[in-house]
Amino acid sequence: MGGLDALRQCNFLNWLREERQSRKLILFIVFIALLLDNMLLTVVVPIIPSYLYNLDESTEAALKNNTLSQQGAPGAFNNIVSLYDNTVRTSGFNMTTRSADLVPTALTAAAPPQNSSDCPKANKMLLNENVKVGMLFASKATVQLITNPFIGPLTNRIGYQLPIFIGFCIMFISTIMFAFSSSYTLLFLARSLQGVGSSCSSVAGMGMLASVYTDDEERGHAIGIALGGLALGVLVGPPFGSVMYEFVGKTAPFLILAFLAVFDGALQLFVLQPTKVEPETQKGTPLLTLMKDPYILIAAGAICFGNMAIAMMEPTLPIWMMETMCARKWQLGVAFLPASISYLIGTNIFGTLAHKMGRWLCALIGITVVGISVLCVPFATNIYGLILPNFGVGFAIGMVDSSMMPIMGYLVDLRHVSVYGSVYAIADVAFCMGFALGPSIGGSIAENIGFPWLMTIIGIVDIFFAPLCFFLRNPPGQEEKIAILMDTNCSMKTRSYSTQGTYYQGEDMDPEYEDYD
Repeated sequence: MGGLDALRQCNFLNWLREERQSRKLILFIVFIALLLDNMLLTVVVPIIPSYLYNLDESTEAALKNNTLSQQGAPGAFNNIVSLYDNTVRTSGFNMTTRSADLVPTALTAAAPPQNSSDCPKANKMLLNENVKVGMLFASKATVQLITNPFIGPLTNRIGYQLPIFIGFCIMFISTIMFAFSSSYTLLFLARSLQGVGSSCSSVAGMGMLASVYTDDEERGHAIGIALGGLALGVLVGPPFGSVMYEFVGKTAPFLILAFLAVFDGALQLFVLQPTKVEPETQKGTPLLTLMKDPYILIAAGAICFGNMAIAMMEPTLPIWMMETMCARKWQLGVAFLPASISYLIGTNIFGTLAHKMGRWLCALIGITVVGISVLCVPFATNIYGLILPNFGVGFAIGMVDSSMMPIMGYLVDLRHVSVYGSVYAIADVAFCMGFALGPSIGGSIAENIGFPWLMTIIGIVDIFFAPLCFFLRNPPGQEEKIAILMDTNCSMKTRSYSTQGTYYQGEDMDPEYEDYD
């Protein structure tokens, strides 16, 4: 039996080596990388607000207990003789008490309130959690925002394999830190470190897909599947985190994610061979030039404002539910389940459909629906009232992401050099700006003017931004590239072309490229 197992293992390794250049296997690796990144991103959503609230509450109770002990100590020392008759006379007060009566009082002061995380009062400490949780959540996106401009050009120089593997290593360390951190400072550091790993994984992963799927329609479908990994991570993260936190503890969900990360790292090691440096054959367009392109900026803005809505909800919605609905721990994560399911549905449907209906139209409708759905969230009076608005938010963001991510690669092909690291760094910067500004600004707004007004502001911003997507309907490009990407009848027929300089138009593709898998 041992020899048979060794033979099967050998066959599996041989299959991996043979399929190393398969586009489907590369798509699977990027899918898993985005899945783990976003599971770690969202698994903390129901855990951190409740955990920090309990941590602050325990600290405050301990400080009160220490204060009472320090106040009681001088009296006990000054009146030690009176302990013989089993009484205590406190200096400065005209009263006498039995020493036995003091014991329950001290124990009561030391014990934290029961069920404090299930139904906390709308006190100042709870409102302050909005800012602390918001800053913690925003730290990942802020660091990722700073890192992305360096990762994009780096992938052009050394290839995509090494950065995506480095991203896995950093993500693993961050996951272990989350599991065993017991203070706000360490949690903040773990979240920030995750931003570096996420930047490497997402920029290199999307760039790799764009380079191996050169046909615009296929690219849209592949990116839609990859975003399905992102959606699945967002889907599974909050309920998985809340249930595990409620019934097992804070450490368990992060250890499970760490084991999944090891599997992904082993797969990358065998398939991608991250020790090899494979730079791009062409020199890409400079990052600053891409950032000055108004059409790329509109697409990036759609990604940013679309995702900013859910980013603002992540730190503030659980606290608002704790305050107004007396929500339990497991409910804090389950509330995001409709948005996660609908995002998964939206990315899979519109990964292909957006190409047929027009990606600009898909994004315009999506951002509008995000704004309307967000406006409806504060009208919910219980967890069931959040189902429809959150479903609308997730589905609409899926429409935006699955249409704008492929159009980023298309705009580079149409207007610049077909090298994708920098443009997907810009796309990731836009995504991170939403998740950096959303929690940090959202937490402050919710603390000062309330959660309903926060949802009203971001809803109106999304609705007003939506018409700008109309400019992506027919973006101008370089004349020679328009001739490649458009038919003679000027009907947009995006077909396969090679990044090495040999292009194919219409259905006249070389058979060996059709069979390339």
